Amino acid sequence: MLRYILQRVALMIPTLIGVALLVFLMLRAMPGDITDVMFRGEGGGVPEELIVAERQRLGLDQPIWVQFGKWFWGLLQGNLGVSMWTGQPVAYEIAIRLELSLQVAVMATLLAVLLAIPLGTLSALYKDRWIDQAIRVFSIAGLAVPSFWLGMIIILLLLTLFAWHPPLTFTRFTTDPVANLSQLVWPALAVGYRYSAVATRMMRSTILEVLQEDYIRTARAKGVFERLVIVRHALRNALLPVVTVIGLEFAFVIGGLVVTEQVFNLNGIGKLFVEAVTRGDNTLVQGLVLLVATTFILINFAIDLMYAWLDPRIRYR
Repeated sequence: MLRYILQRVALMIPTLIGVALLVFLMLRAMPGDITDVMFRGEGGGVPEELIVAERQRLGLDQPIWVQFGKWFWGLLQGNLGVSMWTGQPVAYEIAIRLELSLQVAVMATLLAVLLAIPLGTLSALYKDRWIDQAIRVFSIAGLAVPSFWLGMIIILLLLTLFAWHPPLTFTRFTTDPVANLSQLVWPALAVGYRYSAVATRMMRSTILEVLQEDYIRTARAKGVFERLVIVRHALRNALLPVVTVIGLEFAFVIGGLVVTEQVFNLNGIGKLFVEAVTRGDNTLVQGLVLLVATTFILINFAIDLMYAWLDPRIRYR
């Protein structure tokens, strides 16, 4: 098991280096830079000397390999650089928004897991009955309805029935748990509904597939209780692809809720992504891409460990 973990950790390092190099080169290959947005965005005339001086201050006049070397050396020291637009450290800009996005992602994931595993299992066990039909309607509706549209409907209902509207500022859970949950439970519900629909469909399919395996028929032939057959034999093996779906959706939620954050007036990572790209803040974009890439890599690592726990054959190999 230790060797299995060390192999997965060793694969993470070159992946992060490759992501860092790729995002740096792709951003530098785009026409224009942040000085064009800062001084020429409104169409006004700006002296060329001022633009040249600003490029020198930001280090944009240096060769690409020099810029990458300085930025990568800072990464090795735990420094993501300084935002070209605000002048604040990139780590600070991300940290003040990460708590919000992370909490929404965790709440949406918990909701998805609590809904998907029992509903997917019931749908498979009662295949083609009314329970299965109802759950399939529920899951297909979740796949068809965009999260931001559902969020708009939730806000309209809350505004009409309870005169509730999204708060203008984010309240931390440690400061006021009630205000925090009242603000984030609705975006988590809007996101978690679609999240659970994907996982429910996957859970139903894998349970149906596993129930056709020979070892399930053997266990039933030996007289094992049906509940033990489902829980101990079928459910554990059926969770393997479901864990992958849940993990990848969680990583996506961290930085992919751009429109949903706009609907609920949330200043999270997704909104910061849009602002950084619009302003041409390459340093901030690089830090955000590395954050999302690191999240995906860590989630994949956790999924690999979960695989090894669910299926002993993996760790024995």
